[in-house]
Amino acid sequence: MKASEFFALPPSLAQFASFFPAEAAPWEWLNQIGVALEATDLGDGHRALPPGVHVEGRVWLHPTVKLPHMATLIGPAWIGAGTEIRPGAFVRGKVIVGERCVLGNASEFKNCLLMDGVQTPHYNYVGDSILGNGAHLAAGAICANLRLDQQPVAVSLPEGVVQTGLRKFGAILGDQAEVGCNAVLNPGTLLGRRALVMSAMVFGGYLPPAMFARMRGTVTQIPRRD
Repeated sequence: MKASEFFALPPSLAQFASFFPAEAAPWEWLNQIGVALEATDLGDGHRALPPGVHVEGRVWLHPTVKLPHMATLIGPAWIGAGTEIRPGAFVRGKVIVGERCVLGNASEFKNCLLMDGVQTPHYNYVGDSILGNGAHLAAGAICANLRLDQQPVAVSLPEGVVQTGLRKFGAILGDQAEVGCNAVLNPGTLLGRRALVMSAMVFGGYLPPAMFARMRGTVTQIPRRD
């Protein structure tokens, strides 16, 4: 399974492209986030900050990033143009965010890559995860990244179970994938392009592109958009 089956790195993140090969398994990108940031000259991108915004370490903010009056940003982190950071957001290191994203109120982000147009607007946890272009987590949706037994995370694919070797691995969301309110994605979840998970559902494993996971294990195809 290749990263290119889920998303393509947008032009806004082209400077990081060499660290995220399209032919690699998408979860292999997780260990590259910190490497990519360490190799990037983040400079002094803090600019003038509202008094309630706390910044630690190497954090680069595009001048058009919209900042709230209260947030914590811990580097290394790189946040792209037109992104909105809402009150109470907590960026906890090793975070790359593309253009026109929303980092929502009381939401936490750690070791993750968000591509262009990602919406995580309310009470979300995004840890050790990659969200493709236009992906959306509705209010309260969580990407769980640690098994209860703390063993390495395996992914369940149609061809069988694959061991990732990662102790912490949240979710991979393809372009335009969406997760409903208060849904939980179990560690090692993969959602294909435009795949949808119903609200208040616990989902794990692999959901193919343009499929809708509903309660009681029902999976249906999403009608095409003309």
